Amino acid sequence: MMWTKTISSPLLVLLAGLAVWGWSDPPTAKRVATEKQDVSGVTVGLSPAPSDAAWEAAKPWQDGSAESVTPKWYRGNLHTHSFWSDGDDFPEMIVRWYADQGYHFLALTDHNILSRGEKWMSLDTVEKRSGGQECMEKYQTAFGDDWIQTRESQSDKQVLLCSLERIRERFEKEGEFLLIEAEEISDSVNGKPIHMNASNLEQLLRPTGGASVREAIDSNLRAAAEQAERTGRQILVHLNHPNFGWAVTAEDLAAVTRNRFFEVYNGHPGVNHNGDANRPSIERMWDIVNTLRIDKFDVLPLFGLAVDDSHNYHGKPGGSHPGRGWVCVRADQLNAEQLIGAMQRGDFYASSGVELKALQFNKQNQILELEIVPAAGVTYQTQFIGTRKGYDTKTQSKKDANGKPMPGTRAYSADIGEVLATSDSLNPKYPLKGDELYVRAVITASGDHPDPSFAGQKAQAWTQPVGWEK
Repeated sequence: MMWTKTISSPLLVLLAGLAVWGWSDPPTAKRVATEKQDVSGVTVGLSPAPSDAAWEAAKPWQDGSAESVTPKWYRGNLHTHSFWSDGDDFPEMIVRWYADQGYHFLALTDHNILSRGEKWMSLDTVEKRSGGQECMEKYQTAFGDDWIQTRESQSDKQVLLCSLERIRERFEKEGEFLLIEAEEISDSVNGKPIHMNASNLEQLLRPTGGASVREAIDSNLRAAAEQAERTGRQILVHLNHPNFGWAVTAEDLAAVTRNRFFEVYNGHPGVNHNGDANRPSIERMWDIVNTLRIDKFDVLPLFGLAVDDSHNYHGKPGGSHPGRGWVCVRADQLNAEQLIGAMQRGDFYASSGVELKALQFNKQNQILELEIVPAAGVTYQTQFIGTRKGYDTKTQSKKDANGKPMPGTRAYSADIGEVLATSDSLNPKYPLKGDELYVRAVITASGDHPDPSFAGQKAQAWTQPVGWEK
């Protein structure tokens, strides 16, 4: 949906602005009371609570909704690195790989930079970063001397990195493949990495910093909101790999209610996806966050993305490879506005290898239903996960060997993120009982993942939480 400031309908304005929800207050939005506190005693109030119209507009896809008239799934990756920052291949080589693999959209998200203007790179650096001369040889074979630009300096030979504008001219095809301009906003607070990806940008967003993790996250979201309002375009921002550097806790994610998206799966081997003995896995964090947001703060839940966070493209073992994580978005057309609007409604799922043919939450009979696309020789188990009303709310900090409280996410009861039902069907369904705060599904395939980012990984898919609408 395109929009301008001349749109007068409040609901349309909310729909247009939901991609940066809470970053600029809609006329009917209420403010979260600043004295409201989360379970760890930290004041929240960094962002506005949703108005009734915003809740309605942000509902996930439901049977009979206007958005479901022409459902079509578009597959894409929103976290990708190239030579423009710390990746080890040329951007057009990376784009070609994704296009050849059947992806519909891709965002090149290099650290604190957009792929614009001239950026020259030493061939020595190319070889050191990629591990030898093979990278340049593959580049020349794929694109030829007419495409590649080099120059001699006094000290070395250099190659010009291709801009996104030029790559678009070669690869974009209406309705088939789309490139979304984006960056990874790489910030830090007291040595903790705070990384957020912003997609569909018009201008570079520089890290804003903050006195705390929560303030830094919120401040960067506000900067994106200002650009969205100034340019009249939707911008999607999501928080990256919260367990990387153990930087972001579940309480942080719950408290910064302005944030609507995070990475439930990131394909980089170094992001601590499964947590450790003292810190929860990313999935466990997701359930803690959404329980707090829905039950304690009365705000919209967090939606989960799967991404590659790809850096390595030459088959190095143990690297961060492409093809590990993606989102499948159901939209009417392949353009950034439609994709972002659909994601704001929760009309997408995240995947590390499992494909869904259908995904529906029926509003009338309150049934979440999926249809899995089977692969030969593979079986699937679906778990429906949620938190029920009346759950055990007691929580405590983790203690070290000396009995002192440890920093990080607190310990919560097993009532949070409970497995409500399990199915081995290719068409699993879950009828909500009415006492759930939310329900989500995770589908796990049998057998080992073909390119695992952590030991014992299986291919999975994650649906967005439903049943939270009031």
